[in-house]
Amino acid sequence: MTTLRITEIPDDRPVRMTIQLPADLHRDLVAYAALVRHNGRSVDPAKLLPHMIRGFMDADRAFQKARRDRPQPGATLTAAPPSTR
Repeated sequence: MTTLRITEIPDDRPVRMTIQLPADLHRDLVAYAALVRHNGRSVDPAKLLPHMIRGFMDADRAFQKARRDRPQPGATLTAAPPSTR
């Protein structure tokens, strides 16, 4: 039987979330979006959030370590051999 490298295709459909932001954070987000220009026009602040969250999570070393150390979905855990004491 052939062993394939790709065994599963992850679900990468976007997920809609609704959040509430403090007013001062929203003002800062709007100001940030006004500085980011795309073809000469301001960017919708909501479109920045996924990029900001991804950047934050990618820079969080503790999160990255915890993610590496946890078993991956679909991985089988093997029990340690019994002690010979």
